[in-house]
Amino acid sequence: MPVVLVHGVPETTAVWDRLVPLLDGAVITLALPGFGNKRPDGFGSTMDEYAAWLEAELTAMEGPIDLVGHDWGGILTTRLMTTKPGLVRSWVSDAVSAGEPGFQWHDLGKLWQTPVEGEKFWDDLRADPAGAAALLSSLGVPEEQAMVFANALDEEMSASILSLYRSATDIPGHWGPGSKPTEPGLVIGADSDPLVSADRSREAAGRIGVEAVILEGAGHWWPLDSAEAAAEALQKFWATVPG
Repeated sequence: MPVVLVHGVPETTAVWDRLVPLLDGAVITLALPGFGNKRPDGFGSTMDEYAAWLEAELTAMEGPIDLVGHDWGGILTTRLMTTKPGLVRSWVSDAVSAGEPGFQWHDLGKLWQTPVEGEKFWDDLRADPAGAAALLSSLGVPEEQAMVFANALDEEMSASILSLYRSATDIPGHWGPGSKPTEPGLVIGADSDPLVSADRSREAAGRIGVEAVILEGAGHWWPLDSAEAAAEALQKFWATVPG
């Protein structure tokens, strides 16, 4: 049974580099369209399109699947688990709070949603990969992966990010709460995450009836800075999942 990992923004599958070797069995790292690859013709990079893309990817796989989503990958995971039962054996997300009433984007997200200013932000970073890597490092991405992300930043990725965030100004209002997931789930939080509140993650987990594990000393990029603790939490969770 494969473990399927879905990354977030502004990332590539390199966000899983330290975690994958610690996991047992087959692991598939999915790359969001536009992130280190070309988008399909006509793909507009909206949150609805990314959710439909992930649903199609999972449907095409032989299961049972254990799905893990980080950042936007976690938002998409939560969306499918509350609207599309039967896709996976189990799921893990670090972004369940994005669908909660009262959710507000972090300052960077709001900047990317702002016309002109959002474009300028990404234009400036594309022109200065070292500066882009330094910014990512300041937010907690380890230096090696920060440079990988910065080097992958091209017009395709920045356009995808702008479209995605501008389609997601009101996730709870657009998508609604959905229903409680029917498959076993786990919420992962990080107590030093500057972008996602661990308390809100814990509260959101309680509202949808799943356990929350808060990784001590971990930041937003917990698959990189706390890979061993994350792998332990995942393996422990999967050991409880029937089938």
